[in-house]
Amino acid sequence: MLNNVYFSLSEKTITDVTVRGQMESTAQYIKENGYESGIHCAGGSFFDKQDEASKHNTLVITDSDKDAQRLIANGFYCAGVRHGGNPKEQFNGIKYVLEEIDEVDIDSFVKIYQRSAGEPWDVIMTERLLIRETTLDDVDEFYKLYQDPEMTKYMEGLFENPEDEKRYQRDYIEKVYGLMGFGIWTIVRREDGRIIGRAGYSVRNGFDEIELGFLIGKEFQNQGYAYEACSAILEYGKEVLLLDQVQALVKKENEVSIHICQKLGFVQTGTVSVEENIYGREYIKDAETDSVRFSEAHYGEYIRFYKSFKK
Repeated sequence: MLNNVYFSLSEKTITDVTVRGQMESTAQYIKENGYESGIHCAGGSFFDKQDEASKHNTLVITDSDKDAQRLIANGFYCAGVRHGGNPKEQFNGIKYVLEEIDEVDIDSFVKIYQRSAGEPWDVIMTERLLIRETTLDDVDEFYKLYQDPEMTKYMEGLFENPEDEKRYQRDYIEKVYGLMGFGIWTIVRREDGRIIGRAGYSVRNGFDEIELGFLIGKEFQNQGYAYEACSAILEYGKEVLLLDQVQALVKKENEVSIHICQKLGFVQTGTVSVEENIYGREYIKDAETDSVRFSEAHYGEYIRFYKSFKK
């Protein structure tokens, strides 16, 4: 968990009144939001004195690539920062480089830390639900959700071997969440922390459009959770992801999901053929190419729904 956001700045930056003022203002803002923060000289002893627990709970913002590499080698999570004194600084292998530091909100610092530390992002909070990124620890709960045959009557299930599912989810977390900024998320009931389903956005094989998908465990159905989660996810897509429209693909026999889509404001546009279960029963990767083996193509007939966010 993030506790500290420290700045590691070059001696030149620390003596620059304007830039230091921006950093001090940002550090004060971070403190006001409940985190420890401060400015320290790059290469000084402050960071060398931190124990492993402190390193794990700290995000360091540095204005030097050399300093970033040293800090990372020493076990810290780092982001770069460009300012008036280093506008062309190149940060090699650093995923996040900030500019206009005094305009960065606290949520951005938290999310940079979470991505660096491998912690899931909390994406949306509703009255009853937390919608967050999936973790490998969720997989065992997914198997409990999917064990009722009704859950896979109209949609794909999990891999037969939980270890295959964990390998798939590990790749998904790294490549989809990290690169796309959205995905299929885990739905947690806030009152007791139970995982009750999954929902979010994906791009299905053979389509360009972003698709809304959702699943609520049998035990938790008929309580309005699907509508509550999907309504919030659609609003997130419109306001945060700035999507123009989304689609939903539903088998014609799945009357419950069709009803939910209609209630959410989707409009039916026809039927389409959709490739199903593209990985087959196992998730197998080629060790040399890091590519995943696909199964023989199988297709199903789906009703296509659209929802436009355009006024």
